Amino acid sequence: MEIFSDVVLLSRFQFALTVAYHFLFVPLSIGLGLILAINETRYFRTRDQKDAAAAQFWVKVFTATFAIGVATGITMEFSFGTNWANYSRFVGDIFGAPLAAEALFAFFLESVFLGVLLFGRKKVSPRFYMVSAWLVWFGSCLSALWILIANSWMQTPAGGVLNADGTEAVITDFFAAAFNPSIFARYTHTVDALLIMGAFCAVAVAAWYLLKGRHQEFAMKTMRIGAVVGIITSCLMIVFAHASAVVVYEEQPTKLAMMEGMYESEVPPLYAIGIVDEENQEVLAPFAIPGGTSFLATGTWDTEYPGLNELAETEQFGDMDVDELPVGLVFQSYHIMVAMYGLIMLTSILVLIFTFKGGRIAKMRWLQWLALLSPIWPFIAIQTGWITAEVGRQPWVVYPSVTGPEGVSLLTADGISVSVSNWELLLTIGLFIAVYLILLVGWVRVVGRFIKEGPVSPAADGQVPMVATVGAADNDAPAVPAESPASAEVTEVVQLAEGEDGLSPFAAIEEAKDAAPAPKAADAPASDEGRE
Repeated sequence: MEIFSDVVLLSRFQFALTVAYHFLFVPLSIGLGLILAINETRYFRTRDQKDAAAAQFWVKVFTATFAIGVATGITMEFSFGTNWANYSRFVGDIFGAPLAAEALFAFFLESVFLGVLLFGRKKVSPRFYMVSAWLVWFGSCLSALWILIANSWMQTPAGGVLNADGTEAVITDFFAAAFNPSIFARYTHTVDALLIMGAFCAVAVAAWYLLKGRHQEFAMKTMRIGAVVGIITSCLMIVFAHASAVVVYEEQPTKLAMMEGMYESEVPPLYAIGIVDEENQEVLAPFAIPGGTSFLATGTWDTEYPGLNELAETEQFGDMDVDELPVGLVFQSYHIMVAMYGLIMLTSILVLIFTFKGGRIAKMRWLQWLALLSPIWPFIAIQTGWITAEVGRQPWVVYPSVTGPEGVSLLTADGISVSVSNWELLLTIGLFIAVYLILLVGWVRVVGRFIKEGPVSPAADGQVPMVATVGAADNDAPAVPAESPASAEVTEVVQLAEGEDGLSPFAAIEEAKDAAPAPKAADAPASDEGRE
C-alpha cells in the first residue's frame, strides 16, 4: 500500500503519535499541579490531618503522571534528530535557546521541588513545603512556556533571517523570536485548557467517591475545589480562544480557510456541524450563521476572507496544492473542539451550582456520573485543538506567516531525514505503540490503586505521625516524630506532670483552691510584729 511507503507521511504519523501520547500526561501534570498546590495550602492553614491526607493523595497522583510525561517528552526530542534532521538543521539556531532554557530553568525547578514534596515533609518547615508545591506547579507552567515559544515560532516566525545558502534560519533578535506574534495567545489558550483538564479530573475523582459512598468529606472538598477552578478557567477560555482566533486570522490565512472549509473568498459563516466535500470544494451543513466567523475574528459581520484557491495563487503561499490539503480533517477537528467547549461550560455550571447549593450533588447520581465522565470533554478538546493547530499549517512545518521574515519557511516534505527508510519508520512505530501501551497500563494501574486507596492519613500510610513540641505557638513550630526518643521523653514528662487523674499542675492547683475551706480568724497568720 502507498501509505506504508510514504516516508514523509510515516514520519509525520510517528511524531504525531509520540506528541499525542505525551500530551495525555502534560495536561494532567499542569492541571493537577494546581489542585495539589491548593490542597497543600489548605493543609498549611488548617493543620488538619484529613487535609494532610488529601494533599498527600494528590502528590502521589501527580508524581506518577509527571514520571511518564518526562519519559515520553525525551522520546519526542530524540525524534528531531532521527526523523527530522533537515528540520533540526533549519531551526537549530532558533530552537537551541528555548529548549535549553526549558531544561535548565523549568525542568530543574519542577524536579527539585517535587523532590521536596516527596522526601521533605519531615525535613523542612510547613511553610517551605507549601511553597514548594506552588513552585512545582509554576515550574510546569514555565516548562510549557519555553516549549510553546519554540512551537509558536514554527507558526509565526520572528527575530530571524534566512542564511546565505537558504538552508537554515539564523536568529537575529532573541526577544523578538521568543515573543513572536502568536506566543501570548497560544500560551494562555493552551495552559488554560490544561487547567480545565486538571479541574475536571479532580471533579471526576470526587464523583467516583460519591458514587461509591466512600471518603465523603474528601469528595465534597475536592468537588468544591474542582468546581471553582473549572468555572473560572472555562470562562477565561472565551477570552483566550478569541485572542488565538484573531492571531490565526491576522497571521495564518490558509489555516483559517481550512478551519471553515473556505475554498473561495467569502464572508465566512459560522457552522455548528458540517462536512467538507473536498471534491466539489464546498461545505455541506444543515444550517449556519451568516458572517458568524467574521464577527468572532474581527467584530464585524461583513469582513471578507481570502479562500484557499485565491491564496494558492499568491507568491507567499504558492507552494500550496489545494487538492492535497487536509481541509476536511482540520474543519472537523476545529468544530469538535468548539463542541467540546460547549459541554465543558455546561458541566462546569451544573457542578458549580449543585455543589454549592447545599451540597445537593452528593445525592444526584446522574450528575455524579456526568462529573465522572467529564474529563473526556477537555481531553478531546485538547487533542483536536492540537490537530487544528498543527495540521492546519500544512504543507509547511515552519509556516510563512503574514508578518514573518521573508523566506523563513520550510515545507514539511523538506524537513525529514532522507536517510530514514519506510521500514525503519514502520518498525519504530510498532515498537512505540507496544512500549507506550505497557506504560499506559502501568500508569493506569498505579493511579488506579492510589484512587482505590483514597486519601490515607500519614500514620496509616506508614509515615511517622508528628507531635508538636511543648510551647509550639504557630505552624512553623518544630515537631518531632512520635516514635523518636525525644518524643518519648516529652510524653513521659507530660504524663508525670498530669498525674494519675490526667490533670495538669495548674488545673490541680485551681481544683485544690476550690475544695479547701475558708481559713478561720484564729488561724490567721500572726503579724510580723507578733512573730518578732
